[in-house]
Amino acid sequence: MSITTSAQRDALRKKLRMILLGPQMLAFLPAIMLGAFWFGGEGLALVIAVTLPGILVLTGHVPAPWRVPARRDMLTGLPGRQDLIATLSQGFSSGSNDAGDPPVCLVLEIDNASALESQFGEAGAGTVLRTCAERLKAVLRESDLVTALKPGCFGIAIARTPRTDLEVMIQLSGRLQDAVGQPISLDGTRVLLSSCLGFSMPSRVPDQVGESLLDAAESALEEAQKAGPGSIRAFSNGMRPRVSVPDNLTREVLRALEDGEIRPWFQPQVSTDTGQLTGFEALARWEHPEKGQIAPAAFLPAIAEAGLFERLGEVILYHALTALKAWDKAGLKVPNVAVNVSPEELRNPRMFEKIRWELDRFDLGPDRLVIEVLENVVAQSEDDTTTRNIAALSRLGCGIDLDDFGTGHASISNIRRFDVTRIKIDRSFISQVDTDRDQQNMVSAILTMAERLGLDTLGEGVETHGEHAMLAQLGCGHVQGYSIARPMPFEDTATWIETHQAKLSTMPTIDHAENPRGKKAS
Repeated sequence: MSITTSAQRDALRKKLRMILLGPQMLAFLPAIMLGAFWFGGEGLALVIAVTLPGILVLTGHVPAPWRVPARRDMLTGLPGRQDLIATLSQGFSSGSNDAGDPPVCLVLEIDNASALESQFGEAGAGTVLRTCAERLKAVLRESDLVTALKPGCFGIAIARTPRTDLEVMIQLSGRLQDAVGQPISLDGTRVLLSSCLGFSMPSRVPDQVGESLLDAAESALEEAQKAGPGSIRAFSNGMRPRVSVPDNLTREVLRALEDGEIRPWFQPQVSTDTGQLTGFEALARWEHPEKGQIAPAAFLPAIAEAGLFERLGEVILYHALTALKAWDKAGLKVPNVAVNVSPEELRNPRMFEKIRWELDRFDLGPDRLVIEVLENVVAQSEDDTTTRNIAALSRLGCGIDLDDFGTGHASISNIRRFDVTRIKIDRSFISQVDTDRDQQNMVSAILTMAERLGLDTLGEGVETHGEHAMLAQLGCGHVQGYSIARPMPFEDTATWIETHQAKLSTMPTIDHAENPRGKKAS
Protein backbone atom coordinates (compact mmCIF):
# COMPACT_ATOMS: atom_id res chain seq x y z
CA MET A 1 0.00 0.00 0.00
CA SER A 2 1.41 3.40 -0.98
CA ILE A 3 1.43 5.80 1.96
CA THR A 4 3.26 8.79 0.51
CA THR A 5 3.64 10.46 -2.88
CA SER A 6 6.82 9.97 -4.90
CA ALA A 7 8.01 13.43 -3.85
CA GLN A 8 7.53 12.53 -0.20
CA ARG A 9 9.35 9.24 -0.68
CA ASP A 10 12.30 11.10 -2.15
CA ALA A 11 12.33 13.35 0.89
CA LEU A 12 12.70 10.41 3.28
CA ARG A 13 16.48 10.60 2.97
CA LYS A 14 16.58 14.23 4.01
CA LYS A 15 16.60 15.60 7.52
CA LEU A 16 13.61 15.04 9.73
CA ARG A 17 10.72 17.17 8.60
CA MET A 18 7.07 17.45 9.49
CA ILE A 19 3.99 17.76 7.31
CA LEU A 20 0.93 18.77 9.31
CA LEU A 21 -2.59 18.84 7.94
CA GLY A 22 -4.51 20.58 10.72
CA PRO A 23 -3.43 22.58 13.75
CA GLN A 24 -2.78 19.90 16.35
CA MET A 25 0.99 19.57 16.32
CA LEU A 26 1.03 17.97 19.77
CA ALA A 27 -0.61 14.85 18.31
CA PHE A 28 2.95 13.95 17.26
CA LEU A 29 3.81 12.86 20.83
CA PRO A 30 1.05 10.23 21.28
CA ALA A 31 1.88 8.91 17.83
CA ILE A 32 5.44 8.21 18.94
CA MET A 33 4.23 6.70 22.21
CA LEU A 34 1.80 4.39 20.41
CA GLY A 35 4.59 3.11 18.19
CA ALA A 36 2.86 4.06 14.94
CA PHE A 37 6.00 3.57 12.87
CA TRP A 38 6.72 2.24 9.41
CA PHE A 39 10.34 1.49 8.50
CA GLY A 40 11.93 1.19 5.10
CA GLY A 41 15.55 0.27 4.49
CA GLU A 42 18.49 2.03 6.11
CA GLY A 43 16.45 3.36 9.01
CA LEU A 44 13.98 5.37 6.93
CA ALA A 45 10.89 5.96 9.02
CA LEU A 46 7.35 7.20 8.59
CA VAL A 47 5.28 8.11 11.65
CA ILE A 48 1.54 8.50 11.20
CA ALA A 49 -1.04 9.70 13.70
CA VAL A 50 -4.70 10.27 12.93
CA THR A 51 -5.80 13.45 14.69
CA LEU A 52 -8.94 15.51 14.82
CA PRO A 53 -9.19 17.45 12.63
CA GLY A 54 -5.91 16.64 10.90
CA ILE A 55 -3.39 13.97 10.01
CA LEU A 56 0.18 14.20 11.20
CA VAL A 57 2.95 12.71 9.11
CA LEU A 58 6.63 12.77 10.04
CA THR A 59 9.31 11.38 7.79
CA GLY A 60 13.05 11.24 8.07
CA HIS A 61 16.23 9.28 8.60
CA VAL A 62 16.30 7.79 12.10
CA PRO A 63 19.70 7.08 13.69
CA ALA A 64 20.18 3.42 14.59
CA PRO A 65 20.11 3.93 18.39
CA TRP A 66 16.68 5.56 18.13
CA ARG A 67 15.04 2.91 16.01
CA VAL A 68 12.16 0.88 17.44
CA PRO A 69 10.73 -2.41 16.10
CA ALA A 70 8.55 -1.86 13.07
CA ARG A 71 5.79 -4.22 14.18
CA ARG A 72 4.74 -3.09 17.63
CA ASP A 73 1.41 -4.32 18.96
CA MET A 74 -0.76 -1.21 19.07
CA LEU A 75 -2.73 -2.38 22.12
CA THR A 76 0.09 -3.36 24.48
CA GLY A 77 3.11 -1.66 22.92
CA LEU A 78 4.91 -5.01 22.88
CA PRO A 79 7.00 -6.28 19.96
CA GLY A 80 5.28 -8.76 17.65
CA ARG A 81 5.74 -12.25 16.25
CA GLN A 82 8.59 -11.40 13.90
CA ASP A 83 10.64 -9.85 16.69
CA LEU A 84 10.21 -13.04 18.72
CA ILE A 85 11.29 -15.23 15.80
CA ALA A 86 14.28 -12.98 15.15
CA THR A 87 15.38 -13.22 18.79
CA LEU A 88 14.98 -16.99 18.85
CA SER A 89 16.81 -17.36 15.52
CA GLN A 90 19.66 -15.15 16.68
CA GLY A 91 20.21 -17.46 19.63
CA PHE A 92 20.55 -20.44 17.29
CA SER A 93 22.67 -18.74 14.64
CA SER A 94 25.21 -17.50 17.16
CA GLY A 95 25.26 -20.82 18.96
CA SER A 96 24.52 -19.02 22.21
CA ASN A 97 23.07 -15.85 23.60
CA ASP A 98 24.45 -13.51 26.22
CA ALA A 99 23.35 -15.87 28.98
CA GLY A 100 25.07 -18.90 27.52
CA ASP A 101 22.63 -21.15 25.61
CA PRO A 102 19.96 -20.87 22.88
CA PRO A 103 16.71 -19.46 24.32
CA VAL A 104 13.58 -21.24 25.46
CA CYS A 105 10.31 -20.25 23.77
CA LEU A 106 7.18 -19.94 25.85
CA VAL A 107 3.62 -19.06 24.76
CA LEU A 108 0.97 -18.04 27.30
CA GLU A 109 -2.64 -17.42 26.28
CA ILE A 110 -5.40 -16.09 28.52
CA ASP A 111 -8.30 -18.53 28.68
CA ASN A 112 -11.30 -17.25 26.70
CA ALA A 113 -9.37 -14.12 25.76
CA SER A 114 -11.70 -13.47 22.82
CA ALA A 115 -14.52 -12.64 25.26
CA LEU A 116 -12.64 -9.79 26.97
CA GLU A 117 -13.82 -7.12 24.53
CA SER A 118 -17.46 -8.19 24.69
CA GLN A 119 -17.33 -8.26 28.50
CA PHE A 120 -15.39 -5.08 29.21
CA GLY A 121 -15.43 -3.10 25.97
CA GLU A 122 -12.44 -2.28 23.78
CA ALA A 123 -10.89 0.14 26.28
CA GLY A 124 -11.37 -2.23 29.21
CA ALA A 125 -9.92 -5.18 27.32
CA GLY A 126 -6.90 -3.05 26.42
CA THR A 127 -6.35 -2.16 30.07
CA VAL A 128 -6.52 -5.83 31.08
CA LEU A 129 -4.02 -6.91 28.41
CA ARG A 130 -1.56 -4.11 29.18
CA THR A 131 -1.71 -5.03 32.86
CA CYS A 132 -0.97 -8.67 32.00
CA ALA A 133 1.97 -7.62 29.83
CA GLU A 134 3.47 -5.52 32.63
CA ARG A 135 3.06 -8.35 35.14
CA LEU A 136 4.78 -10.83 32.84
CA LYS A 137 7.72 -8.48 32.36
CA ALA A 138 7.94 -7.98 36.13
CA VAL A 139 8.48 -11.72 36.63
CA LEU A 140 11.15 -11.96 33.94
CA ARG A 141 14.66 -10.55 33.52
CA GLU A 142 15.73 -7.71 31.26
CA SER A 143 17.43 -10.25 29.01
CA ASP A 144 14.08 -11.98 28.36
CA LEU A 145 11.69 -10.78 25.64
CA VAL A 146 7.89 -10.53 25.92
CA THR A 147 5.91 -10.15 22.68
CA ALA A 148 2.25 -10.03 21.65
CA LEU A 149 1.27 -12.78 19.17
CA LYS A 150 -2.42 -11.85 19.13
CA PRO A 151 -4.84 -10.29 21.65
CA GLY A 152 -4.47 -12.21 24.90
CA CYS A 153 -1.59 -14.39 23.67
CA PHE A 154 2.00 -13.61 24.65
CA GLY A 155 5.17 -15.11 23.19
CA ILE A 156 8.28 -15.08 25.38
CA ALA A 157 11.95 -15.77 24.67
CA ILE A 158 13.73 -16.88 27.85
CA ALA A 159 17.49 -16.28 27.87
CA ARG A 160 18.90 -19.56 29.17
CA THR A 161 21.68 -20.36 31.57
CA PRO A 162 23.24 -23.80 32.14
CA ARG A 163 20.75 -24.21 35.03
CA THR A 164 17.66 -23.65 32.85
CA ASP A 165 16.28 -27.19 32.72
CA LEU A 166 12.77 -28.61 32.38
CA GLU A 167 12.01 -28.33 36.11
CA VAL A 168 13.11 -24.70 36.22
CA MET A 169 10.90 -23.89 33.22
CA ILE A 170 7.86 -25.53 34.80
CA GLN A 171 8.40 -23.47 37.95
CA LEU A 172 8.79 -20.28 35.91
CA SER A 173 5.65 -21.12 33.94
CA GLY A 174 3.69 -21.39 37.17
CA ARG A 175 4.99 -18.01 38.35
CA LEU A 176 3.91 -16.40 35.07
CA GLN A 177 0.44 -17.91 35.37
CA ASP A 178 0.22 -16.72 38.98
CA ALA A 179 1.13 -13.18 37.89
CA VAL A 180 -1.59 -13.12 35.23
CA GLY A 181 -4.06 -14.68 37.68
CA GLN A 182 -3.79 -11.90 40.28
CA PRO A 183 -7.03 -9.84 40.41
CA ILE A 184 -7.18 -6.79 38.14
CA SER A 185 -9.31 -3.85 39.25
CA LEU A 186 -11.30 -2.44 36.34
CA ASP A 187 -13.82 0.32 37.08
CA GLY A 188 -14.62 -1.21 40.44
CA THR A 189 -14.81 -4.76 39.05
CA ARG A 190 -12.34 -7.49 40.07
CA VAL A 191 -11.24 -9.30 36.92
CA LEU A 192 -9.91 -12.81 37.50
CA LEU A 193 -8.05 -14.54 34.67
CA SER A 194 -6.62 -17.98 34.08
CA SER A 195 -4.22 -18.99 31.35
CA CYS A 196 -2.72 -21.96 29.54
CA LEU A 197 0.95 -22.18 28.72
CA GLY A 198 3.18 -24.17 26.40
CA PHE A 199 6.95 -24.04 26.04
CA SER A 200 9.68 -25.65 23.98
CA MET A 201 13.30 -26.39 24.89
CA PRO A 202 15.84 -26.08 22.03
CA SER A 203 17.14 -29.62 22.59
CA ARG A 204 13.66 -31.07 21.98
CA VAL A 205 13.04 -29.37 18.63
CA PRO A 206 14.54 -31.33 15.70
CA ASP A 207 14.78 -28.37 13.30
CA GLN A 208 16.68 -25.90 15.45
CA VAL A 209 15.61 -22.56 14.01
CA GLY A 210 13.66 -19.82 15.74
CA GLU A 211 10.42 -20.32 13.83
CA SER A 212 10.41 -24.05 14.58
CA LEU A 213 10.91 -23.32 18.26
CA LEU A 214 7.87 -21.02 18.26
CA ASP A 215 5.79 -23.56 16.31
CA ALA A 216 6.69 -26.20 18.89
CA ALA A 217 5.70 -23.93 21.78
CA GLU A 218 2.36 -23.21 20.12
CA SER A 219 1.79 -26.95 19.68
CA ALA A 220 2.47 -27.42 23.39
CA LEU A 221 0.01 -24.61 24.14
CA GLU A 222 -2.68 -26.38 22.12
CA GLU A 223 -2.11 -29.54 24.16
CA ALA A 224 -2.37 -27.51 27.36
CA GLN A 225 -5.64 -25.97 26.21
CA LYS A 226 -7.06 -29.41 25.49
CA ALA A 227 -6.23 -30.39 29.07
CA GLY A 228 -8.24 -27.48 30.46
CA PRO A 229 -7.81 -23.97 31.92
CA GLY A 230 -4.61 -23.35 33.85
CA SER A 231 -2.68 -26.22 32.24
CA ILE A 232 1.03 -26.24 31.32
CA ARG A 233 2.65 -28.44 28.69
CA ALA A 234 6.22 -28.81 27.43
CA PHE A 235 6.79 -29.73 23.80
CA SER A 236 7.82 -33.34 23.27
CA ASN A 237 8.81 -35.26 20.16
CA GLY A 238 5.41 -36.96 20.18
CA MET A 239 3.70 -33.67 19.39
CA ARG A 240 3.32 -32.40 15.86
CA PRO A 241 4.48 -28.79 15.44
CA ARG A 242 1.95 -26.37 14.02
CA VAL A 243 2.25 -25.61 10.32
CA SER A 244 3.70 -22.14 9.93
CA VAL A 245 2.24 -19.75 7.41
CA PRO A 246 5.01 -17.97 5.48
CA ASP A 247 5.08 -14.23 6.02
CA ASN A 248 5.04 -13.60 2.30
CA LEU A 249 1.75 -15.55 1.95
CA THR A 250 0.17 -13.53 4.76
CA ARG A 251 1.21 -10.30 3.02
CA GLU A 252 -0.07 -11.64 -0.31
CA VAL A 253 -3.46 -12.51 1.20
CA LEU A 254 -3.84 -9.01 2.64
CA ARG A 255 -2.94 -7.49 -0.71
CA ALA A 256 -5.32 -9.86 -2.52
CA LEU A 257 -8.22 -8.86 -0.28
CA GLU A 258 -7.62 -5.18 -0.91
CA ASP A 259 -7.04 -5.64 -4.66
CA GLY A 260 -10.23 -7.65 -5.18
CA GLU A 261 -8.53 -10.93 -6.11
CA ILE A 262 -10.39 -12.82 -3.36
CA ARG A 263 -14.11 -12.85 -4.02
CA PRO A 264 -16.96 -15.36 -3.96
CA TRP A 265 -17.70 -18.05 -6.46
CA PHE A 266 -21.27 -19.30 -6.38
CA GLN A 267 -22.55 -22.88 -6.08
CA PRO A 268 -26.27 -23.47 -6.68
CA GLN A 269 -28.67 -25.20 -4.31
CA VAL A 270 -31.81 -26.82 -5.73
CA SER A 271 -35.06 -28.32 -4.48
CA THR A 272 -35.26 -32.12 -4.63
CA ASP A 273 -39.01 -31.78 -5.29
CA THR A 274 -39.02 -29.46 -8.27
CA GLY A 275 -35.39 -29.06 -9.29
CA GLN A 276 -35.87 -25.31 -9.01
CA LEU A 277 -32.98 -23.12 -7.91
CA THR A 278 -33.49 -22.23 -4.23
CA GLY A 279 -30.30 -20.25 -3.66
CA PHE A 280 -26.54 -19.97 -4.08
CA GLU A 281 -23.75 -20.44 -1.56
CA ALA A 282 -20.97 -17.84 -1.79
CA LEU A 283 -17.58 -19.57 -1.45
CA ALA A 284 -14.30 -17.64 -1.13
CA ARG A 285 -11.92 -18.12 -4.07
CA TRP A 286 -8.57 -16.49 -4.85
CA GLU A 287 -7.73 -15.72 -8.46
CA HIS A 288 -4.02 -14.90 -8.36
CA PRO A 289 -2.84 -12.86 -11.39
CA GLU A 290 0.24 -15.09 -11.86
CA LYS A 291 -0.51 -18.39 -10.09
CA GLY A 292 -4.12 -18.78 -11.16
CA GLN A 293 -6.74 -20.06 -8.73
CA ILE A 294 -5.40 -20.83 -5.25
CA ALA A 295 -7.37 -23.39 -3.24
CA PRO A 296 -9.03 -22.20 0.00
CA ALA A 297 -7.08 -24.84 1.94
CA ALA A 298 -3.89 -23.05 0.88
CA PHE A 299 -4.87 -19.48 1.81
CA LEU A 300 -7.35 -19.80 4.69
CA PRO A 301 -4.56 -20.62 7.20
CA ALA A 302 -2.93 -17.33 6.22
CA ILE A 303 -6.26 -15.56 6.73
CA ALA A 304 -6.42 -17.05 10.23
CA GLU A 305 -2.76 -16.28 10.99
CA ALA A 306 -3.22 -12.63 10.04
CA GLY A 307 -6.53 -12.27 11.89
CA LEU A 308 -8.31 -11.38 8.64
CA PHE A 309 -11.45 -13.54 8.88
CA GLU A 310 -13.61 -10.50 9.64
CA ARG A 311 -12.19 -8.63 6.65
CA LEU A 312 -12.75 -11.71 4.45
CA GLY A 313 -16.35 -11.90 5.69
CA GLU A 314 -16.93 -8.26 4.77
CA VAL A 315 -15.57 -8.83 1.25
CA ILE A 316 -17.66 -11.96 0.63
CA LEU A 317 -20.85 -10.37 2.02
CA TYR A 318 -20.41 -7.27 -0.14
CA HIS A 319 -19.96 -9.27 -3.34
CA ALA A 320 -22.79 -11.67 -2.43
CA LEU A 321 -25.27 -8.83 -1.95
CA THR A 322 -23.98 -7.13 -5.10
CA ALA A 323 -24.70 -10.37 -6.98
CA LEU A 324 -28.26 -10.53 -5.59
CA LYS A 325 -28.98 -7.01 -6.83
CA ALA A 326 -27.54 -7.84 -10.24
CA TRP A 327 -29.66 -10.99 -10.55
CA ASP A 328 -32.76 -9.03 -9.55
CA LYS A 329 -31.99 -6.36 -12.14
CA ALA A 330 -31.57 -9.04 -14.82
CA GLY A 331 -34.90 -10.62 -13.90
CA LEU A 332 -33.29 -13.86 -12.69
CA LYS A 333 -35.07 -15.59 -9.81
CA VAL A 334 -32.52 -16.26 -7.08
CA PRO A 335 -34.33 -16.55 -3.72
CA ASN A 336 -31.27 -16.08 -1.51
CA VAL A 337 -27.53 -16.33 -1.12
CA ALA A 338 -25.74 -18.07 1.77
CA VAL A 339 -22.50 -16.78 3.30
CA ASN A 340 -20.23 -18.56 5.75
CA VAL A 341 -19.64 -16.67 8.99
CA SER A 342 -16.50 -17.35 11.03
CA PRO A 343 -16.36 -17.64 14.84
CA GLU A 344 -14.30 -14.43 14.87
CA GLU A 345 -17.13 -12.54 13.16
CA LEU A 346 -19.73 -14.02 15.48
CA ARG A 347 -17.79 -12.83 18.54
CA ASN A 348 -17.82 -9.23 17.27
CA PRO A 349 -20.49 -7.27 19.20
CA ARG A 350 -21.04 -5.10 16.11
CA MET A 351 -21.59 -7.97 13.67
CA PHE A 352 -25.40 -7.81 13.63
CA GLU A 353 -25.48 -4.07 13.01
CA LYS A 354 -22.92 -4.38 10.22
CA ILE A 355 -25.00 -7.01 8.39
CA ARG A 356 -28.25 -5.09 8.88
CA TRP A 357 -26.58 -1.95 7.57
CA GLU A 358 -25.37 -3.77 4.45
CA LEU A 359 -28.84 -5.18 3.77
CA ASP A 360 -30.33 -1.69 4.09
CA ARG A 361 -27.63 -0.23 1.86
CA PHE A 362 -28.45 -2.71 -0.90
CA ASP A 363 -32.21 -2.42 -0.24
CA LEU A 364 -32.54 -6.19 0.20
CA GLY A 365 -34.85 -8.01 2.58
CA PRO A 366 -33.22 -10.10 5.31
CA ASP A 367 -34.87 -13.24 3.92
CA ARG A 368 -32.53 -12.94 0.93
CA LEU A 369 -29.51 -13.71 3.13
CA VAL A 370 -28.66 -17.04 4.77
CA ILE A 371 -26.00 -17.18 7.50
CA GLU A 372 -24.02 -20.45 7.60
CA VAL A 373 -22.56 -21.41 10.98
CA LEU A 374 -20.35 -24.45 11.54
CA GLU A 375 -21.82 -27.13 13.79
CA ASN A 376 -18.77 -27.12 16.06
CA VAL A 377 -19.32 -23.39 16.71
CA VAL A 378 -22.83 -24.14 17.96
CA ALA A 379 -21.61 -27.15 19.94
CA GLN A 380 -18.68 -25.43 21.65
CA SER A 381 -19.70 -21.79 21.96
CA GLU A 382 -20.12 -20.40 25.46
CA ASP A 383 -19.88 -16.83 24.23
CA ASP A 384 -23.01 -14.75 24.83
CA THR A 385 -22.10 -12.40 21.98
CA THR A 386 -22.19 -15.28 19.48
CA THR A 387 -25.61 -16.36 20.73
CA ARG A 388 -26.98 -12.80 20.63
CA ASN A 389 -25.70 -12.18 17.11
CA ILE A 390 -27.26 -15.35 15.69
CA ALA A 391 -30.54 -14.81 17.54
CA ALA A 392 -30.73 -11.20 16.34
CA LEU A 393 -30.10 -12.21 12.72
CA SER A 394 -32.78 -14.90 12.99
CA ARG A 395 -35.30 -12.40 14.41
CA LEU A 396 -34.41 -10.00 11.62
CA GLY A 397 -35.47 -12.66 9.13
CA CYS A 398 -32.18 -14.13 7.91
CA GLY A 399 -31.97 -17.88 7.46
CA ILE A 400 -29.57 -19.74 9.78
CA ASP A 401 -27.89 -22.83 8.29
CA LEU A 402 -26.05 -25.30 10.52
CA ASP A 403 -23.13 -26.31 8.29
CA ASP A 404 -21.30 -29.67 8.24
CA PHE A 405 -23.99 -31.26 10.38
CA GLY A 406 -22.94 -34.60 11.84
CA THR A 407 -19.25 -33.73 12.20
CA GLY A 408 -19.62 -31.94 15.55
CA HIS A 409 -21.59 -32.51 18.71
CA ALA A 410 -24.38 -29.94 18.61
CA SER A 411 -27.19 -30.84 20.99
CA ILE A 412 -30.87 -30.28 20.28
CA SER A 413 -30.93 -27.58 22.96
CA ASN A 414 -28.08 -25.76 21.18
CA ILE A 415 -29.85 -26.03 17.83
CA ARG A 416 -32.90 -24.39 19.39
CA ARG A 417 -30.82 -21.81 21.27
CA PHE A 418 -29.18 -20.66 18.03
CA ASP A 419 -32.50 -20.47 16.11
CA VAL A 420 -31.27 -22.77 13.35
CA THR A 421 -33.64 -22.95 10.37
CA ARG A 422 -31.88 -25.54 8.21
CA ILE A 423 -29.24 -28.22 8.70
CA LYS A 424 -26.70 -29.06 5.99
CA ILE A 425 -25.85 -32.76 6.11
CA ASP A 426 -22.12 -33.23 5.73
CA ARG A 427 -20.60 -34.93 2.69
CA SER A 428 -19.27 -37.76 4.88
CA PHE A 429 -22.87 -39.00 5.27
CA ILE A 430 -23.84 -38.33 1.65
CA SER A 431 -21.04 -40.31 -0.01
CA GLN A 432 -22.43 -43.53 -1.56
CA VAL A 433 -25.77 -43.05 0.20
CA ASP A 434 -27.44 -44.63 -2.84
CA THR A 435 -25.62 -47.95 -2.34
CA ASP A 436 -24.67 -48.07 1.35
CA ARG A 437 -27.49 -49.15 3.69
CA ASP A 438 -25.70 -47.79 6.78
CA GLN A 439 -25.40 -44.38 5.13
CA GLN A 440 -29.09 -44.46 4.26
CA ASN A 441 -30.04 -45.28 7.85
CA MET A 442 -27.86 -42.48 9.19
CA VAL A 443 -29.26 -39.88 6.79
CA SER A 444 -32.79 -41.09 7.47
CA ALA A 445 -32.26 -40.63 11.21
CA ILE A 446 -30.96 -37.09 10.68
CA LEU A 447 -33.93 -36.23 8.47
CA THR A 448 -36.38 -37.62 11.04
CA MET A 449 -34.81 -35.48 13.77
CA ALA A 450 -34.91 -32.40 11.53
CA GLU A 451 -38.55 -32.95 10.68
CA ARG A 452 -39.53 -33.24 14.34
CA LEU A 453 -37.66 -30.02 15.10
CA GLY A 454 -39.31 -28.25 12.17
CA LEU A 455 -36.03 -27.75 10.32
CA ASP A 456 -35.39 -27.74 6.59
CA THR A 457 -32.57 -29.93 5.25
CA LEU A 458 -29.88 -29.78 2.57
CA GLY A 459 -27.45 -32.47 1.50
CA GLU A 460 -24.06 -30.99 0.60
CA GLY A 461 -21.32 -32.49 -1.51
CA VAL A 462 -23.77 -34.45 -3.68
CA GLU A 463 -21.56 -35.71 -6.50
CA THR A 464 -23.66 -38.30 -8.37
CA HIS A 465 -27.19 -38.54 -9.72
CA GLY A 466 -27.66 -41.68 -7.62
CA GLU A 467 -26.90 -39.79 -4.41
CA HIS A 468 -29.22 -36.99 -5.54
CA ALA A 469 -32.09 -39.40 -6.23
CA MET A 470 -31.67 -41.26 -2.93
CA LEU A 471 -31.67 -38.04 -0.91
CA ALA A 472 -34.87 -37.02 -2.66
CA GLN A 473 -36.41 -40.40 -1.90
CA LEU A 474 -35.43 -40.17 1.78
CA GLY A 475 -37.03 -36.74 2.06
CA CYS A 476 -34.10 -34.31 2.03
CA GLY A 477 -35.40 -30.89 0.98
CA HIS A 478 -32.45 -29.50 -0.98
CA VAL A 479 -29.16 -30.62 -2.49
CA GLN A 480 -25.89 -28.94 -3.42
CA GLY A 481 -22.81 -30.36 -5.08
CA TYR A 482 -21.04 -31.33 -8.27
CA SER A 483 -24.06 -33.32 -9.49
CA ILE A 484 -25.78 -29.94 -9.85
CA ALA A 485 -22.85 -27.65 -10.65
CA ARG A 486 -19.37 -26.75 -9.49
CA PRO A 487 -18.79 -23.32 -7.91
CA MET A 488 -18.63 -20.68 -10.64
CA PRO A 489 -17.66 -17.01 -10.91
CA PHE A 490 -20.50 -14.51 -10.87
CA GLU A 491 -20.05 -13.85 -14.58
CA ASP A 492 -21.11 -17.45 -15.36
CA THR A 493 -24.17 -17.60 -13.11
CA ALA A 494 -26.69 -15.99 -15.48
CA THR A 495 -25.93 -18.49 -18.24
CA TRP A 496 -26.13 -21.38 -15.77
CA ILE A 497 -29.51 -20.21 -14.41
CA GLU A 498 -31.00 -19.86 -17.89
CA THR A 499 -29.63 -23.25 -19.00
CA HIS A 500 -30.86 -24.95 -15.83
CA GLN A 501 -34.35 -23.52 -16.25
CA ALA A 502 -34.44 -24.76 -19.83
CA LYS A 503 -33.45 -28.27 -18.72
CA LEU A 504 -36.07 -28.55 -15.99
CA SER A 505 -38.87 -29.32 -18.43
CA THR A 506 -36.96 -32.33 -19.76
CA MET A 507 -35.87 -33.71 -16.38
CA PRO A 508 -37.60 -36.92 -15.21
CA THR A 509 -39.90 -36.53 -12.22
CA ILE A 510 -38.59 -38.23 -9.08
CA ASP A 511 -41.13 -40.51 -7.41
CA HIS A 512 -41.46 -39.79 -3.69
CA ALA A 513 -44.26 -42.29 -3.10
CA GLU A 514 -42.09 -44.45 -0.85
CA ASN A 515 -40.98 -41.50 1.30
CA PRO A 516 -42.81 -41.87 4.63
CA ARG A 517 -42.03 -38.30 5.64
CA GLY A 518 -43.50 -36.46 2.71
CA LYS A 519 -41.83 -33.31 1.44
CA LYS A 520 -41.46 -29.88 2.95
CA ALA A 521 -42.63 -27.00 0.82
CA SER A 522 -39.71 -25.30 -0.88
